Amino acid sequence: MSTERIKCLIIGSGPAGYTAAIYASRANLNPVVYEGAQPGGQLTTTTEIDNFPGYPMGVTGTSLMEDLKKQAERFGTEVRYGVVSKVDFSERPFKVEINSEKEILADTVIIATGAVAKYLGLPSEEKFRGAGVSACATCDGFFYRRKDVAVVGGGDTACEEATYLAGLCNKVYLIVRRDVLRASKAMQERVMNTPNIEILWNTNTKEILGDEFGVTGAALVNNKTGEESQINIHGFFLAIGHHPNSEVFKPYIETNAEGYIITDGKSQKTSVPGVFAAGDVQDPTYRQAIAAAGSGCRAAMDAEKFLQENQ
Repeated sequence: MSTERIKCLIIGSGPAGYTAAIYASRANLNPVVYEGAQPGGQLTTTTEIDNFPGYPMGVTGTSLMEDLKKQAERFGTEVRYGVVSKVDFSERPFKVEINSEKEILADTVIIATGAVAKYLGLPSEEKFRGAGVSACATCDGFFYRRKDVAVVGGGDTACEEATYLAGLCNKVYLIVRRDVLRASKAMQERVMNTPNIEILWNTNTKEILGDEFGVTGAALVNNKTGEESQINIHGFFLAIGHHPNSEVFKPYIETNAEGYIITDGKSQKTSVPGVFAAGDVQDPTYRQAIAAAGSGCRAAMDAEKFLQENQ
């Protein structure tokens, strides 16, 4: 197995990873980015992005990530394809194995591996992803103004997304598989007091319906009576949680119960000095590209300061 020593290793290539690379390369840390299994991160599965500053006419997720990548490379970042298969953060330099065939010895590591939205597992979800199926109401709700949409889930996130969409859309169906909401009392009251939200209790989604233009409806089934029904919608939003891509780091890095990496206060420091985390892998709250980019900036600055103090 070949070995290479570098100053700053960035794992992940979403907005957090590439922004960290821009700042790290400008600080002469000679960063190397390993893109991971999904180069460009979650945004590459998104069509139009209208809420990232600097793009007044909007931009596709793929184009945005290509721009960030080119900017990082312009300052000397080396971007490589590869997946982390094993790490050892017990001492510096940190050992990171790539594709079980190459070992990186890194003075600092920035983890920006992101998180993936949980889906129901329906073939039609994949078929209409980006064409009516979304896991982010804040990102995509704007495209469904004055239309009917559905949100799946019964927790705080689902209730927040439903009330947010209710301010934009004609009607919001909240599809809940149980006969109660798991959300906090305050969120439940907000949903109950929003007139254009209709809760469909004890309901599962059987299939998402659509045509060549996108989603047109959803086939539902009552999980108590077995009765089937159909709703006409243009947008189908998943709000059943996210899964942070942190498994390989858990033996060394402190995470919360859901697996999100815990960072120290307003910094991006993890429980291991010299290892930093940025973006959705440590942010269960905002999950926005611009928030991830900001945390990537902080992670790179934290890494620069760490190296200055630990030469």
